[in-house]
Amino acid sequence: MLGTEIRRLACVSLIAALAACGAAPVGPGFYRVERGDTLSKIARSNRTSAQNITRWNNLSNPDAIEVGQVLRIAPPANAATASTAEARAGTGATAGSRSAPPETASTSAAPASSISLVWPAQGDIVRSFDGKNSKGIDIANAPGTPVVAAATGSVVYAGNGLRGYGNLLIIKHNSEYLTAYAHNREIFVKEGEKVSQGQKIAEMGDTDNDRVMLHFELRYQGRSIDPSRALPPR
Repeated sequence: MLGTEIRRLACVSLIAALAACGAAPVGPGFYRVERGDTLSKIARSNRTSAQNITRWNNLSNPDAIEVGQVLRIAPPANAATASTAEARAGTGATAGSRSAPPETASTSAAPASSISLVWPAQGDIVRSFDGKNSKGIDIANAPGTPVVAAATGSVVYAGNGLRGYGNLLIIKHNSEYLTAYAHNREIFVKEGEKVSQGQKIAEMGDTDNDRVMLHFELRYQGRSIDPSRALPPR
């Protein structure tokens, strides 16, 4: 029972850490996703349609919104909204007309601000980000390969309380960005510790995984974005 409770508390801590970079208040016309929210529920609460929110935020999968994600709930300047009839019908077309399909940009769309990262480990990229099945990139190499902090920040989680991630580190870089490092063989930093960009924080391993690799995630305001867009070419 004690072990189960410890794991539960660790998972709660992790979930809070993953959303921590998006904890600041949002401005008018925006909404931060909370636990239990659906796109339809958010649309109803803000007197708009799920189609509008999907279009305004370039959502490739409206069913995959995440806790902490910030969504635009009011139209950008000069943007047209779906009619009331469309909103009630839940379709993208009115009688005698056909609307264009929503844009298909993924959750890796460039955020309003940027962050400069270094590669967290040397190795081969064996899985890329797709925003759905893969929330980050996987880098494979030999056991013990150094894992370094991709940017300066503070360790907000260090543990193994989330199934599927093994020994996991999460570093918060500012109010908007954090990075996550999973499957480590060994961790060399602790929660609350400040780390510098390029500092060794762990060693690559295969904890809770079937091969040695680093699973690396980048999150902006609580949502997963493609880390390769913020990493330098190599």
